[in-house]
Amino acid sequence: MPAVQPSMLAEQRQKQFLTYITERRSAQVSELSIRFGVSNSTVRRDLQELEERELVRRVHGGALLLTERSLPQEAEIGQRGPHRAEVKQRIAQAAAALVRDGSTIIVTGGTTTEAMIPYLADKVGLTVITNGLNIANRLVPYSAIDVAILGGWLRHAELTMLGHLTTQALQDLRADQIFYGIFGIDMDQGLTGTYIREVQTDRTLIAAARELVVLADSSKFSQSGPARVLPIDAISTLVTDVDAPAESLQTLRDRGVTVVQA
Repeated sequence: MPAVQPSMLAEQRQKQFLTYITERRSAQVSELSIRFGVSNSTVRRDLQELEERELVRRVHGGALLLTERSLPQEAEIGQRGPHRAEVKQRIAQAAAALVRDGSTIIVTGGTTTEAMIPYLADKVGLTVITNGLNIANRLVPYSAIDVAILGGWLRHAELTMLGHLTTQALQDLRADQIFYGIFGIDMDQGLTGTYIREVQTDRTLIAAARELVVLADSSKFSQSGPARVLPIDAISTLVTDVDAPAESLQTLRDRGVTVVQA
């Protein structure tokens, strides 16, 4: 067991380095050393490992963030549908059960959130706001549901609308709940994603709702992206599956998050 601990610490430290570099586009060795309280040699070793993983490029005295094409990428939405389909259906059904009649909700793009749509069919007086083209398409047959589709710049891989046009449209809209899919959950880093340009849009979407409901299967607890969206304290409710790590779920409960397992 003692031999495992240093690598665990190194992995966590490298995540912190990557988040710091992502926010600033670059960082000096001395800057990271002071910020995180480690030696220059430790920083250089960690930066070398991050470079080998093609996340940063080392330069004299520090490191630069690589282009977003080189960062960890989510599979395109059309390729993700079959992955853990049964688990996502259970999560989606449990999430839909949280929706109240007469409410206004935001449903973000993603395969798990898309799976919610059929389970919303019996809701009365429901309004759905979405920036996901896949979500809007699935809502077409449900004429009893009022739908507001946000415009913006299209992120092709996710079928989502992003940017200032999306956030401007949200200025006149408020929702009771937002149902939000996420790339990764880390108890220290919080909610994380892979696409840096998406973060501000996501934050604006979340800010437009009174409650943040995160949909995340158990695999999300084992991955973390370089783009930090929000701390875990921002979550109102997490809907996950029965295989999610018990320790992480207890941490969430201790932080005031309601956890639903499907």
